[in-house]
This record gives sequence, C-alpha cells and structure tokens, in this order.
Amino acid sequence: MLDVRDLRVDYGIAPALWSVSLAIGAGELVCVVGPNGAGKTTLINALAGLHPAKSGRITLDGCDMTSLAPHRFCAAGVALVPEGRRLFARMTVRENLEIGGYVRAVRAARSRTLDEVCTLFPVVREKLDAPAGALSGGQQQMVAIGRALMAKPRLLLLDEPSLGLSPIVVQTMFRAIHDVNAAGTAILLVEQNVTMALDLASRAYLLEEGRIAAEGTPAAVFGTPELRRAYLGGMPAR
Repeated sequence: MLDVRDLRVDYGIAPALWSVSLAIGAGELVCVVGPNGAGKTTLINALAGLHPAKSGRITLDGCDMTSLAPHRFCAAGVALVPEGRRLFARMTVRENLEIGGYVRAVRAARSRTLDEVCTLFPVVREKLDAPAGALSGGQQQMVAIGRALMAKPRLLLLDEPSLGLSPIVVQTMFRAIHDVNAAGTAILLVEQNVTMALDLASRAYLLEEGRIAAEGTPAAVFGTPELRRAYLGGMPAR
C-alpha cells in the first residue's frame, strides 16, 4: 500500500530525516516510536504531504506521491490526525466533523459516516452542537480522529493520540484505534506510549535522530535488553 524509500526531509539547511524507508500493507497497523526530537512528527507530516521531501520517494499503491500537494494525499485516501488536535474551537463539533467529509468521493456519504463516528465515540453524539473548544482534551481528541475518519481514509496517520490524556481516556482511545483498524483501515501510529502502541501494532519502527534504527515485529525491535531499558523501563521481552 504505502512504500517509502530513502526519504529525506530538511528544515532549512538542517536534515530532519534521512534515508528513511518503511512500508505499510493494506489493513496493517504499524507504529513508529522513538525519543523526543527523533523526527516522528516530521515523518508523519511528510507522509501526509505537509512537509516536502528533499529526496527519496513516497508511493501509494504504486502511485508516486512525493511531490504532490497535501489535498492530493487526502483525495488518494490518506488522512492525518495531527498532534495537538487542531480543531476549530469556535465551530461546533458537528461542523468540525463535517469539514473532514468534503472530499468529493465521500461527500454524499457524510450523514452515514457521521453516524459511524458517533457510534465509535458515543460521547461525541452528545456534543455535536457544542463548541469544540468547550470539550475536554479527551473529547477533542475523539473529534479529531472522527474528523479524519469522515474522509473514509484507507490509510490513517495518527500523531501522538494519547498525548496529555488521562489513563482511562487513553484506554478508550486505543480501543477505538483497534476497532478502526479491525474494520479494514490501515494505520500508521506515532506514539510515545510505547507499551500500548506495541500491544496494537503488528510491526514497529524505531526512529532515532532522523533515521530508522530498528524495524520488525514489536518483539524483535524491542528484544534486546538495551532497548527494553531505554524505551520500556526494563520490562521483559514479549
């Protein structure tokens, strides 16, 4: 489905990512983990078309997406849930969700998709007419994910969906992510909650200093004592 080869992304003259290669199969859930400043957000934004590639190639179902505008990524079935949610605070929850359903191919199904989002997140249905800025952080994250799902994506990009949320809300969020993936949507999950991310993912990539340091199954990537100590607090291998 998605294939990335030797991707380099710069900020000015400084490289943020280099020689990054990864792949996501149809319906797969893959996580990218790593320390702060490793380039995780830069990577996911590049895969949404928001950061231009200096070199390398991004292909989706064999189509070269590398130099396309962000709206072309969305039209091709890629949706991003950005870090920090980025809702329109003064608009209602319903209006925020409907913005996600303006891609021509999915516009006619907006009402049905809205109902699907509200089924996934029942509390959202109760808040449809409330200003998005009046919601709690967890509720706002649900709306942000729902807005991306309104585009009926084939590939969902999630950037730190658990950031700043309580443990109970994080569990709800991860159950929803599992359900979305189980329904057939491929997901790339960038997440600092390493343990929960690895529980969901079929494969993992470790990003360090803008490079892929390890890849494979979660057990393989975090199978060494050094990596377990660094990222999982010394937890035993799975």
